[in-house]
Amino acid sequence: MNYTNILKKLKYLSNPEAVAGMARFGINPNNTYGVSIPNLRKIAKQGGKDHLLAQRLWASGIHEARILAGMIDELEMVTEKQMEDWVRDFNSWDVCDQVCGNLFDKTPFAYEKAMEWSKREEEFVKRAGFVMMAELSVHDKETKDEAFLKFLPVIKRGASDNRNFVKKAVNWALRQIGKRNLRLNKKAIETAKEIEKIDSKPAKWIASDALKELLGKSVQKKISAAK
Repeated sequence: MNYTNILKKLKYLSNPEAVAGMARFGINPNNTYGVSIPNLRKIAKQGGKDHLLAQRLWASGIHEARILAGMIDELEMVTEKQMEDWVRDFNSWDVCDQVCGNLFDKTPFAYEKAMEWSKREEEFVKRAGFVMMAELSVHDKETKDEAFLKFLPVIKRGASDNRNFVKKAVNWALRQIGKRNLRLNKKAIETAKEIEKIDSKPAKWIASDALKELLGKSVQKKISAAK
């Protein structure tokens, strides 16, 4: 499936009502067609991997085309420069999360960028840093605990950011690290309790929400059984 056919397909699947619904959930409605993620996955599967096509789709500026670009890009072709170029274009949390979870977290630069982006001030770049931490916690089954332990002080530092899209990503990263195994669960709980003491409304929320899940029976049962 070529670039022109993909754009035609996206327009055919466009849903103005879905766009309105997406806007209510904080998704940027500009250049958005309202195409569902399952439909985008179908298009990606039909077309296969294609680095040059992914670049064209990203350059289009179309919301769904950019999500699709992250699904079809060839991992071995992704450069650090491309990641920096794309992350600066993030203007919606779902594009950020989809690209980070489908592509960026699988690159050799993933851990480095997670740390770098978490220190940046741009809202969606900073979100991307913490989303990378969360996605790596879920997808990278081989990396040792030490890499994730390094994220915890960074998460604590970011917990006072009162921007909604940042604080939710900070919370997500903390919870996912804490669900990885028993050791990381204990360390994440310790970090959450430290965050709880910070005189900051977002920090209080992040800590409370994370502790509720990480201390919950479901998580404790799962990580104990894994041990």
